[in-house]
Amino acid sequence: MVANSPFTPSDLQAKLYEVIFGTDTPLGKRFDIVVIFLILLSVLALMFDSMAGFSEQWQNYLYVTEWAFTLVFTLEYMVRIYCSPKPFRYIFSFYGVVDFISVLPSYLSLFIAGANYLLVIRLLRVLRIFRILKLIRYWSEANILMRAMLMSRRKILVFFMSVLVLATIFGSMMYLVEGPEHGFSSIPTSIYWTIVTITTVGYGDITPHTGLGRIIASAAMLTGYSILAVPTGIFTAELAQEMQRVRKSLVCGGCSVSGHETDAIFCRHCGCQLGSTNAD
Repeated sequence: MVANSPFTPSDLQAKLYEVIFGTDTPLGKRFDIVVIFLILLSVLALMFDSMAGFSEQWQNYLYVTEWAFTLVFTLEYMVRIYCSPKPFRYIFSFYGVVDFISVLPSYLSLFIAGANYLLVIRLLRVLRIFRILKLIRYWSEANILMRAMLMSRRKILVFFMSVLVLATIFGSMMYLVEGPEHGFSSIPTSIYWTIVTITTVGYGDITPHTGLGRIIASAAMLTGYSILAVPTGIFTAELAQEMQRVRKSLVCGGCSVSGHETDAIFCRHCGCQLGSTNAD
């Protein structure tokens, strides 16, 4: 029976729990690696299915392969519920929801054509590799990035609204100057052109033909180059502040010096191990 298990399962449930949820056990690691391998194969088969020439030649095989993977993952999902100590907690957890939606598109494809291509969502299940390979410690760095994004969200929102206002002004001007005869059939279409121009994408599906229109387009292009660095600067500043806050929180118990790197083990000033209460 699995140690520290919060329930009293049968021998079968206990064994399945150890294999499926036991990421610290050899069997559990092997099981997760096999599942990840199958996920990658299923997504690869989906990609081949989207290739017209390959799909026509191997259509039947790809169809059978897709449903074979779906049935395997459906069975795995049901077994996870069966052996889970708290089934509803697993069902509504992040991984439980991902496991469910990773098999849902195949069944939806029976009623909605093309829904099976949403099976690419199955790749989210590969996130379990962080637990398998003991990469959870890297989540702290990810949390720093997330906090920096959250702290800069208001500034970026103001910037986004300002760009939207500029795009509306430039779009309206191009609609008045160029008009429907040159492809600027409406103000929303002209705003679309402005956004494409400001972001330096430049599809070329709509282009100005008059001299004044080209002057306005040039102004929009220069404006785009001028403002592209703004959100990057905002995020970089917040990221630097967040990293500084994290470093200040790492205080040596021996000499009370702060400002250590996030992965530091010993104090850079006195050599005391971080987390200890004295220099001994």
